[in-house]
Amino acid sequence: MNERNNRFRLIWASTLCASGLTLLFTSLWMPPQGVIDSSVLVAYGEVMTFVGGLVGIDYVYRNKGQ
Repeated sequence: MNERNNRFRLIWASTLCASGLTLLFTSLWMPPQGVIDSSVLVAYGEVMTFVGGLVGIDYVYRNKGQ
């Protein structure tokens, strides 16, 4: 069960980082089609990237001794 949980955390961290970076790069090149300001997209992308980084760091340190 622990190996399955660790694998899920690694996939979740990678997905969050990739999604956050995609939003950050998208907000630089594409103006929003609706009422969403580009600063909202940038902030959300930064938060997703930061959370993905934290989950990834947690994964590394939990499995460091194994």
